[in-house]
Order: sequence, then structure tokens, then C-alpha cells
Amino acid sequence: MITFLIGVAILIGGYFTYGKFVEKVFGPDDRKPPALENPDGVDRVVLPHWKNVLIQLLNIAGIGPVIGVILGIKFGAIVFILLPLGNVLGGAVHDYFSGMVSMRNNGYNVPALSRKFLGKGPSKIVITLISVALILVGAVFTNTPAALINTPILVGSAVSPTLFWIAVGCIFVYYFLSTFFPIDKIIGRIYPIFGALLILASIAILIGIAPNLGVLDEICFSDFASNFNKHPAGQPIIPMLFVTIACGIISGFHSTQSPLVARTEKSEHMGRQTFYGMMIIEGLIGMIWAAGGMFIYHQMPELITGASGVKVLSALVSTVIPFAPISVMVVIGVIVLAITSGDTSLRSLRLTIAELFNIEQTSVKSRLMLTVPMFFVCFLIILWSNLNPEGFNILWNYFSWSNQLMAVCSLCVTTVYLRSKGKNFWIGLGPCLFMSFICFDYILWVSPTNLKGAPLGFGLNYNTALVLAIILSALLGSWLVKRGKKLSTMEGFDPDKWDVSKDIKNNYQPK
Repeated sequence: MITFLIGVAILIGGYFTYGKFVEKVFGPDDRKPPALENPDGVDRVVLPHWKNVLIQLLNIAGIGPVIGVILGIKFGAIVFILLPLGNVLGGAVHDYFSGMVSMRNNGYNVPALSRKFLGKGPSKIVITLISVALILVGAVFTNTPAALINTPILVGSAVSPTLFWIAVGCIFVYYFLSTFFPIDKIIGRIYPIFGALLILASIAILIGIAPNLGVLDEICFSDFASNFNKHPAGQPIIPMLFVTIACGIISGFHSTQSPLVARTEKSEHMGRQTFYGMMIIEGLIGMIWAAGGMFIYHQMPELITGASGVKVLSALVSTVIPFAPISVMVVIGVIVLAITSGDTSLRSLRLTIAELFNIEQTSVKSRLMLTVPMFFVCFLIILWSNLNPEGFNILWNYFSWSNQLMAVCSLCVTTVYLRSKGKNFWIGLGPCLFMSFICFDYILWVSPTNLKGAPLGFGLNYNTALVLAIILSALLGSWLVKRGKKLSTMEGFDPDKWDVSKDIKNNYQPK
């Protein structure tokens, strides 16, 4: 319990200390944000701050801080420290600059911003990675909530494959509506209700496990190295922990969500609460579910090997909340977490494609032209992943890795942005180097031979993969610093001004 409480203290203390430091480095001012400077009635619409806070929380808090940490806590009590440290120093910084740099640049997404800050060549890689990742997010965040709907807690003995596909269809209809219609018509109206449900569900789990916090594992100081070798299947913390617990520590998906809210805020001074603060809240939610996961593994040791995250979650809810109406509410709260990330991922993809190809989004025809093909591709992925026995596991692994690649892309933009302004770029470069190391290490090492059930990677020796990952990360970091320095000396370049008169083909840079 002591380790758990220390982790909670790191999160809360980090918001009031490091969060203020990060805000000071950025330097919010009184300039007009996109919703006031360039309102369009669809995406750039002023919303009340309290709504923006809840929308941001629900956008970023997918199933990662629930299912991800339930699986990630298998690495042991060290998670209670690594999760909050990663959150404060990496994840919250990532989310803050994803939102604030976007706000300074007319609310544009990371793929478009990468053309401005990284250049035309590297941005093509960023655009491809993020577009593929957003499609995978949409597929995963349809599949998982549909599976949760089709559980005994909600439907009793009526569990069936047919019900699963009915749930997929209903979720898809909602996703289409929330992707297609203006943000204030659906998302802005129902998210406050969803937000209340999410908070109540997390509080219910916390109350349920509170009497059992004493059974939680503690960090072992007498043999500190042993804290890093707790996984029952022998998975190494580097890189697996930081891929498994994506959303609680750092998640690239958040960089696609922060610009959505950056388009609806009315002041830059609200950024720390909206972007940095909501990531801290997500970290607290993750800590609660991690504690619940550790508790249920103590109660039912058979779950620690082989059981799916959905099965472990169902067992946890049934055990700590025997009162049926509340347990139903908790499961619905988790379903909401997934759905409210899936809908905005596809909305984000629509906006990303529109920005890159300069397709206006005020007309119904233009939005339909992008929305329909996106949903068709997403449905094909869902269909394949459920017809193939190993399909969903493969999909989840690639989704987790591509999610962290998105974080690297966003942190690259942050680093170059800060360097081009002559500001403390280390607060962005530090997490960028670490996450690029994780991503390089994962894809170089992972393979079905090296890790059971893993997707295809290069399958190199573990130590070889580590060394190569360090070298590649260092090269990337060096290039980012040089790129930022070059932009700082470029005549007419303004990192805080988006020239909407320039087409994407001209790189959004003055010549």
C-alpha cells in the first residue's frame, strides 16, 4: 500500500510543480485561439472550459488506463512508481504541448504540424504512421467495448456472437454520427454525462478495493533488481511495460485528441488544466485499476497467465462490487472509456486527411467523402480480426506499438518547436529519446520466437536490439536539435503562426 500511495503523491505533486514549470516554459498569453480567430462552426467552436476538460479526459482515457494497466501490473509493484513518473515527466508533457502547439497553429494536427517543423520528407513518415494508427484505434476501440457489452455482467446468459456484432453495429453508427456532425452537436452534449459515469465507475472500484489495499505488493529495496523481473511470462520491462501500459504513462493517441480541444478552448491559460491536468487524472485512474488488477491476481492466481484483459476486468468487478447495479455501472463506465476514444480517433483522422489534402469540412458532401471510406476500411479490419483466431491479439500488439510511435512523432514536433524558439527543449527531447528507444527496441527485438504471441518484428537478439535502439534514438535526437536550430535562423519563420494561405505542398513555410 505504501508504494501505491507514493505513486499517487507523485502524480498530484507533479501537477503542481513540474506542470507549472512546463507551462512557464511554453508561456501562454492572451492571443486569440483558433475558435475565436478562425471559427468554422464545425470543429473550431468555443465550448465552456468545464466541457473541454471532460471532453479531453474522455478523449484520452481509452481502455489503456483500465485493460492496459490490468495487464501491465503483472510486472509488479514497480509499476506503481514507473507509471506516475512516466506520466508526470513524459505523458502529461506530451499532451500539453500537443494541445498548445496546435492552439498556436490554428488547431492543426501533428501530421500537418510535422510538415512545418520536421520538413516535407520526414512528415510523410509521420502522416503514414498516424493515419494507420488512427484506423487501428478505431478498430480496437470498437472491438473491445463490443466484447464488454457481450459479457455476463451485462447480459447474463444471453452472451452470443450475434450480440457482439449487433454491438459493433450500434457503436459504428454512433462513431459515424460523432465523426460527421459538428463537435458541439453530439460530443459537446453527451460527454459531460459520460464524464460523470467514468468518474463514478473509478470511485466505485477504489471503494471496492480500499479494504484490501494492504495486500498490494511493495517495492523490494533489499534486492532492488528483483523488482524488474516479476512478469510471470518473463517479459522484460524494457520495452514491454511501456508498450503495455500506453495510456497511463504516455500515449501517442493523445496527440491526435488534444488538437480537437485546442480548437474549442477560448484561452491559452486554460491549457495546463485541460491538457497536463487531464493526463494526471488519467494516471490516477490507471493507478486505481492497477491496484484492482494486483488484488484480483492475488485472489485468483490462475488469471495471471493467459486470461484476457476483458476476463480479468469482469472478475475484478464481480469480486469487489457484489451489488449488481453498481457493477453494471462500472462496466458501462469502461465501455464509455473505449467508445469516447474510438469516436474522436476517427474524427481526428477525418480532420488529418482534410488538412493534408486541403479539403474544406464545412459542407456535408466533403465530410461524407472522407467519412465513408474511413469507416469501410475500419470495418474490414474488425471483420478480419474476429474471423482470425489470433487476429485480435495481433491487432492489439500492432496498435500498442503504433500508438507509441505516434508519441514519438508528437514529441519530435515539440522538441523542434521549443528549440526553434530558443526555449528549454530538453523537457520534450528527454521523453522523445526514451520513447523512440522503446519503439526501436520493440520492433527490433519482438517476434513470435522471442515473445509468445507477439507480432512480426526483426527478431534480433535482445542485447543487440538494445544497443541499436540507443544508437538510432541518439541519431534522431541529434537531428531534431539541428532541425530546430536551423528553423530558429530561418528568415520569416514563426513557430507560433500558421499561414493558412499557404498550401501543404509548399510545406507551410515561408521561402
